[in-house]
Parts: sequence; structure tokens; C-alpha cells
Amino acid sequence: MGEQRISIAEHSEERKAFLKHLLHDVQALDIMIDQGLLETGVSRIGAEQEFFIVDKHHKPSRNGPEILAQLNDPHFTTELARYNLEINLDPTLLGGKCFSETELELRTLLRKADAIANTFDDTIILTGILPSIDLRAVEIDYLTPNPRYHALGEIVKRLRGQDFELNINGVDELLLAHTNILFEACNTSFQVHLQLDAKEFVAAYNWAQAIAGPVLAIATNSPLLFGRELWAETRITLFQQSVDMRRRQQHLREKQQRVSFGNKWIKNVTEVYKDDISRYPLIFMSDIERDSLEELNAGRLPGLKALRIHNGTIWKWNRPCYGILNGKAHLRIENRYIPAGPTVLDEIANMVFWVGLMKAIPEEYKSIWTKMDFEDAKDNFFKAARFGIQTGMIWDKSILSVQKLILDTLLPLAQHGLSMAGVDKPDSIKYLNIIEERTRSGKTGSRWMVNGFRTLKKEMGRDEAMVALTATMHDRRLTGNPVHTWAGVSSADLHLANIQYDIVGNIMTTDLITAQSSDPLELVLTIMNWRKIRHMPVEDEQGIITGILTRRRIENYLASTNANPNAIAEDIMIKDPICIDASCNIMEAMDLMLQKKISCLPVIQNAQLVGLITDFDLTNVQKKLKSRIPRAD
Repeated sequence: MGEQRISIAEHSEERKAFLKHLLHDVQALDIMIDQGLLETGVSRIGAEQEFFIVDKHHKPSRNGPEILAQLNDPHFTTELARYNLEINLDPTLLGGKCFSETELELRTLLRKADAIANTFDDTIILTGILPSIDLRAVEIDYLTPNPRYHALGEIVKRLRGQDFELNINGVDELLLAHTNILFEACNTSFQVHLQLDAKEFVAAYNWAQAIAGPVLAIATNSPLLFGRELWAETRITLFQQSVDMRRRQQHLREKQQRVSFGNKWIKNVTEVYKDDISRYPLIFMSDIERDSLEELNAGRLPGLKALRIHNGTIWKWNRPCYGILNGKAHLRIENRYIPAGPTVLDEIANMVFWVGLMKAIPEEYKSIWTKMDFEDAKDNFFKAARFGIQTGMIWDKSILSVQKLILDTLLPLAQHGLSMAGVDKPDSIKYLNIIEERTRSGKTGSRWMVNGFRTLKKEMGRDEAMVALTATMHDRRLTGNPVHTWAGVSSADLHLANIQYDIVGNIMTTDLITAQSSDPLELVLTIMNWRKIRHMPVEDEQGIITGILTRRRIENYLASTNANPNAIAEDIMIKDPICIDASCNIMEAMDLMLQKKISCLPVIQNAQLVGLITDFDLTNVQKKLKSRIPRAD
């Protein structure tokens, strides 16, 4: 998707021409591999750093494009949302102090980005999913103004034939429908590239699949989304669902998502590309000036532009890539599942661990199909995404804890691989020690976030806790220490958060107890007493609010002389109650409640009941706002 001049693949003649180029690209790559035309004997590393930009309230910023313009640095590029940018690090030869040099380059570029962001009163945050992100940030006005992003959203929606949906179950449940592609923008990753010889590519790619589970398990950093505690690495299912282009089927057709782990071990280099061309329809194309086979016959290296564009719309967690550097063509694997953050040290340590393992493939795993079932590797990956360091892995036909597998088997392997690659020992020890200590302590980014969020929710509302957690995470990152050494979140950290109380969505209650119109009043009042609540919305089977009941209204009715002991909710509920939208300003909601002399307002979105705000909520906000006003001497 790095290609700027692309168009939707919908015009038949242009599409036919592009598909011809796509087939020729695969044929050309096969020829280049057979004839040894790809670079050998050289191994390089590279990385892409995606990051969030937040405003002074630690909420997603809109200033990404403006910050990018002021940076004026080719290392930086846009991402889908206005609150994301990406850094492309320079490729570096694997060996010596390459990882320390990569860390230095990354820190230098992040400082540059932070300095420009600060002029907008914004801040850079490294995390897989921003804890403070809310549903406002996935509205269309946050989409980066770039035609290719609009085109991607349109084609995904067209192929789906319906709105975008999220359905994620963890400790909490998240079930949402949405009208655009910006759910994808809630993800940021630290994508690692490793260049490999063509002759070792098949074994290396399969090995990359085998180790993905344990590497992800120790790197998880994305447990929260929209204030819900979900997977240890929620990015995995979020990204898969956010760009899922499949239509709902009423039969058992096997149709893979474009974001996938794969479905089998590969036996030759171009098998992945051929399978993808077979399975996934073309969605983007571009003008191709030179045919790859003609270029090859003329003694020139083909760019394989059509293949790279199509490959850029298939987001495998381990993705094969073709490139040209310094006049030589090469193959590399892109690791896409490692999340961003929470610190640069943690990211580089994850990178070192993965690269070390990749350079130390055990001999018996080079024909991996004789050693391990593909389904076990896939199962390990998704268990790691769901449960992180708390899960078990299938390895050598046994079930081992992630901690035991990493400490006893994988860390020694990684150290051996780095040594064989010529990485300076102090460099490898520095970063692998972080992985070892994180593993022994069990303190991944996900565990730190979950523990902190649970602590904060005991003292404040969900939205407030999301913001406070983001502020504390940023504060901890500035110490320069890796996540396993971070102190937990406590009330002493609350001063770090400049929480904004501007819209109803920030303070509304979303865990609602509702009634149906035919419910007996006795039942409604009993539930209110059980739950210690004063208001209960009445909704129909479609989730549309039809009335509101208050405890006082029910008690007054039941105490009256003409009360019907068999009365139901519909008999006395306030019908067609005044409702507001979640984006309504809090002060406007307060004025409305005073004018109408009501004690609560149902909150609706797309005619659906999504929350409730009461006079108690507004009084609480007033107290918090007053506590911020400095006292005069």
C-alpha cells in the first residue's frame, strides 16, 4: 500500500492488463530464483515504527498530516488515520552493533517527531492500541485525506456488502457495527524485516510461522479497546475483522480473510504469492510501464510492481516481500504481529529475540512438516494473542508453558543465532536480558495495562480510567526503562492525566439495566433496589428506547390508592423520553436537564440506546472541574 498512484481495479481492460503483469511478475520471480539472480550472502534488518499522536488530553489528535508536513523527512509517512504516522528505518546489515544503531536511529526520529508534535500541543505515544481511543476517533473526519485510504474503505465496504463489524470476546465483550474502515487505525505495530537468501527462504518462512506464537506471547501490548478488556493482543483480531472483505455466507464455504496466518507449510518460495493470487481478488492496480519478463530478458532487474501492489493488500502476519536495494534484488520476511511500544527498548528487544531465532533454525525444523503440524503453529499463535504469557504452547508434541519454552529453549537458540550472525555479544545480551527478565517476571505490556486499568476503574469512570492509563504509560516510557520494571498504576499517578470532560460519551453509563414494556412494575422496582439504581430505560427488542422509569415514579404510583397491583412498565413509564447523542456537550446536557426538570437523559446512537447520563453524573463532573480551579492566595 506504499504505492501512491493506485486506482480501484474495476475497469475490465485495465484490470485485465494489470492481471497479466501480475502473472508475469510471479513468473519472473521464479526465473530469478532458478537463475540465482537474487542477492545472496547478505542479511539485513529493517523496521517500520507506527505510532499514535495524542492531544493535551491524551485523546487522538487530528494533526498527523500537518505534523508530517513540518517534519519534511522521507523516513516519515502517513497512515490511515490523522492520529497515526509511520517511521521507516534505514535497512542495516545484520551484525556488529546493528541493533544498538537501530535503537539510536529510532530514538532520534521519535525525538524529532515529538518535538514537532509538541508545537501543536500534541504528544507521541507508543502502544499497540491506544487505551484512550474512543468511538469519536473512528468517525470519517479522522481519516487521513489521501485518495488511496478513501479507495480502500470503499472497496472493502463494497466487497463486504455491509457495514464493518467488531465482535470480540475476552474478559469483556465488544460488539459494534460501523460505517467506515477506521477500526483498522486503532492498531499500531513495530514491523520487523529480515532479508534472507532465496535458498533458505522456504525453511525460514516456515520457521517464522512456528515461532510466531511464543514470540507474540512475550510481546503482547494491546489488551484494551474502547474501554473493554479483551485479548492480550487485541490487535490480532481487531485487524482481521476491520478489513474483512468476505460477505456472510449461509453455507460452509472456506474463504480466508485477507489478514491471516496462512493455512499450511510452504514448499517453495513463490507458493505464497501464487496462493494469494488464486484466493484473493485484485482490489487495486496501477499503470505498469515495463513488463517484468521483458525487463528480465533485457538483462535488467524487474521491479515486480504489480506483485508488490497486490501483496500490499494481503496482510499476512508473516509476509514475504520482494525488493531492490543498491541495484540488487532480494527477498525478506516482514514480521507484522509485534505491537508498537510500550518503549523503544522493549521493541528492539522483541526484534532481537525474533531475528536471533530466525538465524538459528534447528536442522530438524528445516523440513518442518515432519516435525510439527501446521495447525499447532496456528493454534499457538492465536492462543498467544488471546492469553499472552499466561498460555501454553504445543512444542515437540508436548504442551509447555510459554515461560518454560522461552527460558529453556528459545532464548538459548536466539543467543546462538545472533552469535552466528556476527552480532556483538554485549549487544545481544543487553536486549535478550530484557526478554529473559520480562519472561521470568511475567510483566508484559498487556499485564501492566490490565492491572493498571483495573486499579483505576475502582476510583473513576471507564473513560477517565482510559485517559489516566494512557497518561501514566507515557510517563513511564519517558523514564527509559523497559515495561517489566515499571511500577504499577496508583492514585498517585492521577495528576498525570488532564482529563477532558466535554461530551456526554466521556461520562455516560454504558452497563445498562433495562426493562421491557410488559415487565411487571414489582419486578422493575425490585431490580432497581437490587442494583441500587434510580432510573431504568424501557426498550424494545431492537434496542430502541420507548420509555423511562424512575424509582420515585414507581414508588409514588404503588403507594397511590388507585394503584393496579398487576401494573406493567408501559402503564406508567415516561413515553418518548428526551434523548441525546453521545457527542452532545456536557454543559448542553446539564442545561437541558435543568430546563426540562428531569434527572436523567438516555443516550442514543443510530436510534439505539447506548448509555445513560444522570444528575448524579453531572454533579460529579462539576466537582471534578471545580477541584482543578487554582485557589487564590
